[in-house]
Amino acid sequence: MTDRPADTSQPLSALAAEDQGLCRAAFAATANAHAPYSRFSVGAALVTASGTVFQGANLENASYGLSICAEAAALVAANNASDRAVTAIAVTGHSAGSRRDPAAIVTPCGRCRQMIAEFAALSDTDIRVLCCAGDLSRVLATSIDALLPHAFGRSSLTAG
Repeated sequence: MTDRPADTSQPLSALAAEDQGLCRAAFAATANAHAPYSRFSVGAALVTASGTVFQGANLENASYGLSICAEAAALVAANNASDRAVTAIAVTGHSAGSRRDPAAIVTPCGRCRQMIAEFAALSDTDIRVLCCAGDLSRVLATSIDALLPHAFGRSSLTAG
């Protein structure tokens, strides 16, 4: 097992105003979460090249496998608006109880990383990913290429 990279998160106030707003929009989206099983509300907000912000919240299902992540919900909203040139996405989450440290950074799951990478390929950009603590005290600013290096994508399906 490899060591985790050093914590390079920073206070929300250290980010550009636009990124702070995106993190706050992700936090606001947690209010729309339906998380009766995990009791962990997740919100995501993304911005496209047009400047439009799309939000999403997790939607759990008793079968678990049919649950929808907040990042997926935001990406689907952008897709449904035919506004797929995502430039940045912020994600945050918090527990309804005290089971998780509210200052812990929330990162996209593997499935969502793959979806974000697919959107990055659509617009040939490395989407910025803002991984926020549940209380917005700290943010890890990274990119989809850093979170999912060597991503499987369209080029992986074509013969070289």
